[in-house]
Amino acid sequence: MSWRAGLGWCLLAGVLVFGWLAWNNRHKPAAVAVDPNKYDYIMHDFTMVALDKEGQESVTLEAPEMRRLASDETYTITDPTFLMPDKEGAHWKMVSKTGWVAAKGEKLRMEGDVVGTSPPGTAPSTFKTTLLDIYPDQHLASTDREVVLTQPGATMSGTGFEIDSQTQQYKFKSKVRSRYVPKSAQ
Repeated sequence: MSWRAGLGWCLLAGVLVFGWLAWNNRHKPAAVAVDPNKYDYIMHDFTMVALDKEGQESVTLEAPEMRRLASDETYTITDPTFLMPDKEGAHWKMVSKTGWVAAKGEKLRMEGDVVGTSPPGTAPSTFKTTLLDIYPDQHLASTDREVVLTQPGATMSGTGFEIDSQTQQYKFKSKVRSRYVPKSAQ
């Protein structure tokens, strides 16, 4: 082997060693920590209609703001208004301070000064509570909290409440109290 071949092999070995050292000592970006409370998107002043499996409206949501949480794909809503259709297409209207929607939309939750009103053209009734769970596919809304239901001439209250938006039937679950005021006394 000539001295030039030896020098060539030494230079090749040196280049490989320096290349390997440079590769291992390069600037590596720091691992980015994912904030579990980070939102991947925010919607402002919107109306969203959710359809059931048959393509019919199951619930409509109107709100000034909705945020989608990246970690579990749930939604938090500011001042939501949920509209649940009955079988004739008229809507129960439910409003609250805050709302939450499960990732797949199978459950909605309303919290803080929840007020629900019956559809126009039906016997007027209004209910108030602090928390309400809505199950759009089943056309049900329910709570285990205290509820006050007001109709012309009558006020009912109780703990636990369920309403079927399709049949417009509601039921109290416990501690039911009722007060009836005839029209002649009003």
